[in-house]
Amino acid sequence: SPQVRGLCGTYNGDQRDEFATPVGDVESSVSAFADKYRVPGACPARGPFAADPCDAYAGQRDAAEAACAVLHGSAFQ
Repeated sequence: SPQVRGLCGTYNGDQRDEFATPVGDVESSVSAFADKYRVPGACPARGPFAADPCDAYAGQRDAAEAACAVLHGSAFQ
């Protein structure tokens, strides 16, 4: 059993199991995966995501790049 899983991924070098759900199945889409972690009643289920989020939300690109920079930073090395 992996030490890290869920929204953090499994950190085992195999991208096929990165969308593992809390019950152990593996989803093939981001929206289905995210819905498995949604707290019932906390927020509505997500629909399909835009093919390219940067095109759909062009005004958010700078904020997204800043947030991603944290994930690529030394804290997650």
